[in-house]
Amino acid sequence: MPSVSRTPILWFSTLILSLALPSSGGARSVLSHEAIIDAVWSKHNQPPIQKRFPDTTPDELRQAHASGGAVIQDRGYNPYGSQFFSDPTHVRSSGFIEALLGDGQGINEYAVAVGSMSLSGADNDGHRPAVNRATVETSRFGTLDDGTPVEMLTLRNAKGVTAKVITYGATLTELWVPDRSGKLGDVVLGFDRMQGYVSNPPWFGATVGRVANRIAKGKFSLDGKEYSLEINNPPNNLHSGSKGLSRTVWKAEPLHEPHAAAVRFTAVSPDGDGGFPGNLSVTLVYRLTDDNELQLEYTARTDKATPVNLTNHTYFNLSGGKDILDEILYLPAERYTPVDATQIPTGEVQAVKGTPLDFTRPVAIGARIGELKGNPGGYDHNYVLSTEVGKLKLAARVLDPSSDRQMEVWTTEPGMQFYSGNSLDGTLTGKRGVVYGKHSGLCLETQHFPDSVNHSGCPSVILRPGGVYRTETIYKFSTK
Repeated sequence: MPSVSRTPILWFSTLILSLALPSSGGARSVLSHEAIIDAVWSKHNQPPIQKRFPDTTPDELRQAHASGGAVIQDRGYNPYGSQFFSDPTHVRSSGFIEALLGDGQGINEYAVAVGSMSLSGADNDGHRPAVNRATVETSRFGTLDDGTPVEMLTLRNAKGVTAKVITYGATLTELWVPDRSGKLGDVVLGFDRMQGYVSNPPWFGATVGRVANRIAKGKFSLDGKEYSLEINNPPNNLHSGSKGLSRTVWKAEPLHEPHAAAVRFTAVSPDGDGGFPGNLSVTLVYRLTDDNELQLEYTARTDKATPVNLTNHTYFNLSGGKDILDEILYLPAERYTPVDATQIPTGEVQAVKGTPLDFTRPVAIGARIGELKGNPGGYDHNYVLSTEVGKLKLAARVLDPSSDRQMEVWTTEPGMQFYSGNSLDGTLTGKRGVVYGKHSGLCLETQHFPDSVNHSGCPSVILRPGGVYRTETIYKFSTK
């Protein structure tokens, strides 16, 4: 079986397409692979005449375009199933390859027509260019105790930046971004194996809902009816309880987009799930662009009025070091929502100025963290970004001085919970054997305010039939 390169592109290592077009004098010049890729990529918008391989035999192809010099070797790689095809017949029947026939001007093009990928071959100057495209690969990550398979979707952009998301909880498990020298490093906390995510007390990387953050005493009233939820963070409900969307196996569908690797995840939270009313259908698109942006787009619909407040609970550590205390944080928010002793908002909104919560000028996270008393102590606060919901704005910027990695967070949400990993205590061993101690990672959870369902003065989290819940959060990576 041929090997597949683990560079940030998907190579057809033994499927070599030699593309040529005849000149008026009969000499053959090789068509550049950039042109082939562009032709394939635009096929949905303005395709030439298309003929699928299942309808065309190899002999017909050879005869039809012998003068064009098309050569198809005997093996190809299917990006959607990690399955190899050992002869032209199997390649044809896979449906992953199309012949793009000419437009009457004597140009015959053969190309791989699915997704974003790279071909190798000589260009007009005799070089062998590598045309990088974003890719999505699917593999098995693990299996639940009841036999349910959990898949991993690997999103890789044209620059090699890579995000790995599993269908369990639509959870981000790895995110590889470059430092100042271009070296890729994994900047999120997580586990190597399925069992870690099944228990996952810190919600590493999970999609949290249907209501993120805390609901006071696990109760709320809606349209005259009181609902009771699980008390999993006494005396309150936290992140919708011990099940919810973060413990659901989502369906995943790779999307074909020109400048990004993208996957659409879908799940249904049934009526009564965790104590919440209504059948809630949720869609989440993870999109890793060629500009090194990880975009998360959430939509939801319901058949009964219900609260909805979705977020992602990834723990970031841009340095890959033992903690995030030296990372420099900028939060433009000038206000926050104070909480009582059980982490429930009091209903007030106060200024951050003059407090350790003030990051309106960039400062190291550890510079004033000791001023925050309590057990375990540290940051766990909701910042008020804007009461204008639906407009993208800068919520945070984090810089790691040791690697020069920088992350910006943009969101349409009105709030963001900054959590400095206070409860990590060294009892969890994560990926590659790393022990996660206190402040090993930071969370920037874009959201509506905690306990909004019980505070009429907060932006509403109630979704009703016929309405659409829609939010977006973007993580932009660069080096300073």
